[in-house]
Amino acid sequence: MTCDHLVCANCNGRVSDGRCPVCRANRARLQDEQGPFAALTPAALLALLVALLAVAFIARQALA
Repeated sequence: MTCDHLVCANCNGRVSDGRCPVCRANRARLQDEQGPFAALTPAALLALLVALLAVAFIARQALA
């Protein structure tokens, strides 16, 4: 989940803007909860999968 579309109940602003201390705390908490692959786009994940399959295919051909 990203804070781009979340609205703060304290100041009615977007959490990503960080207008008040509540916004800034929630934005920091959300950024800490994200895993290592959170910044990857679906296209990047698909490219990684294709690359992994290509390496597996080449390794299989080399063993045969």
